[in-house]
Amino acid sequence: MRAALWILALFGVAVAAALVAGNNQAVVTIFWPPHRIDVSFNLMVLLLAGLFLLLYLASRALSAVFSLPVEARRWRAQQKERAMYGALMDALAHLTAGRYIRSAKSAQNALAQEHSLSLAGHGADAAHGTGHSADMSGRLRTLAHLLAAESAQALQNKALREQHLQLALQSSATRQAQELREGVQFRAARWALEDHDADAVLDWLAQLPQGAARRTLALRLKLRAARYARQTLPALETARLLAKHRAFSPDAARSIVRGLALELLGDANDPAQLQQAWSRLDDSERANPEICVQAAARLMALQGDGVLARTWLLPAWNRMVEPRPDLGDQLRLKLINVLEAGLESLDPAWLARIEAAQVGRPRDANLQYLAGMAYLGRQLWGKARQLLEQAAPALQDKGLHRAAWRSLALLAEQRGDEAGAAQAYKRAAQV
Repeated sequence: MRAALWILALFGVAVAAALVAGNNQAVVTIFWPPHRIDVSFNLMVLLLAGLFLLLYLASRALSAVFSLPVEARRWRAQQKERAMYGALMDALAHLTAGRYIRSAKSAQNALAQEHSLSLAGHGADAAHGTGHSADMSGRLRTLAHLLAAESAQALQNKALREQHLQLALQSSATRQAQELREGVQFRAARWALEDHDADAVLDWLAQLPQGAARRTLALRLKLRAARYARQTLPALETARLLAKHRAFSPDAARSIVRGLALELLGDANDPAQLQQAWSRLDDSERANPEICVQAAARLMALQGDGVLARTWLLPAWNRMVEPRPDLGDQLRLKLINVLEAGLESLDPAWLARIEAAQVGRPRDANLQYLAGMAYLGRQLWGKARQLLEQAAPALQDKGLHRAAWRSLALLAEQRGDEAGAAQAYKRAAQV
């Protein structure tokens, strides 16, 4: 449609020109003494139009001739830029392929090309006189130094790695350069982690801005560094943040947090330290059966308060006496051992809990043993003997089995049954 309109317009111009010029009898006289030249007006118009076109073409030709050096410099700059970016891409490709020496050489080539462009006063936008060129040049230098440092790290050349690392950190203050600087700091922290230098990792992470320090990558590095440095509490807090950010699967997050909580409890050397470590756990961790059983066992091993240990044990006990308990056999045995260790200070409330659990599960040998030992501590000889005699043959754990027969032997000696006591000691020795 547009082409048709243009054709119609051209036809209209041609018709108008024919109407004006066809009947135009005007004459232009040029006096050049002693000469006189008479030219029709139409011819004069054509001559003037031709002269204007000739002058225009001549000016364009002269402009093209005089701009040849500038175009030549621009072309050379473009070639150098292409070579520079090509070398940078080659460095990245070689690094990905594991060719670290070639990657370092390509990165050095990119830096050399960039330096040559800087000395010549050329950049990607030098012709427009903007400052964007300097920023792009600085970011390219940072990336090239980072690739060279990464290759040096893979080759275990720490001196060369540090040299390129310091050069990569010398970036401008623009937003893009700041993000690139944070990336360099992350890589430096990872290199320190590969060198098993936990203090250096934490130092690099401490230099990050507050927002960058809470990223998942930073938290992962901090978790690993804290575990290397045996800083259990910071590692636990970091693992909680990672679990909150869903950096791990739910099962993996629970496993990591549980392991760190157990390690924190295990590092306590006296009851006061253990209580302080327990107070730093959150409610979900205190309700974990494995954690609360380990905490109570550690407290009893440190000669701590048995009442406090049983308070910590209550969530695990409630889980064990449920209709469908989900505690493993090892954890149940450990819970029984912890309760047995504190039977001397057993209060009536816990005695009632143990008795109710045993009555609710009359065939559970472990509960029979625990109830029997509790009755034995309260000097209820008849009940203790009855339950221990039922539990002893069915106990699977050797320690509980042996302790049950020894208790039966003591009960037999108390009532004067020497033969029964000897038989019980014999059964205990055979375990």
